[in-house]
Amino acid sequence: MAKKVIEKTEATEEKKDVVAPKVEVKAGAKKKVVSSGILYVESTFNNTKVSLTDDKGNVLMWSSSGSMGFRGAKKGTPFAAAKIGETLGQKAFDLGLKEIDVVVKGVGSGRESAIRGFITKGFTINSIKDTTPVPHNGPKPKKPRRV
Repeated sequence: MAKKVIEKTEATEEKKDVVAPKVEVKAGAKKKVVSSGILYVESTFNNTKVSLTDDKGNVLMWSSSGSMGFRGAKKGTPFAAAKIGETLGQKAFDLGLKEIDVVVKGVGSGRESAIRGFITKGFTINSIKDTTPVPHNGPKPKKPRRV
């Protein structure tokens, strides 16, 4: 029995001597270089969402006040929206973005602050478009509740 144990240890030592081939890790894909884009700002009473797309509408990056770490009532503040704009502005500057068109949607307090935070990095704004949906008296409201 002792011989079998010795044979097993010799076999394991042989396995340790075998070196696995190294796998080379290729560098990450190069980022797009975009000269112009569209900045979408959706501002509600409770949150502000900002996304940056190229001219065709493909989303390059996005952020919201909730993803920045703001919680509760602080998400809907102009300060949170300005922080979102600044962080996206820095990322867009790294992509090589120079000029943007802005599309604003919603009635929250972070509409203007997000745009101001974004342009602090030195972008040129071509146009600002407001696409806030406005009801034209829509469907008939529900009857009042009787208790």
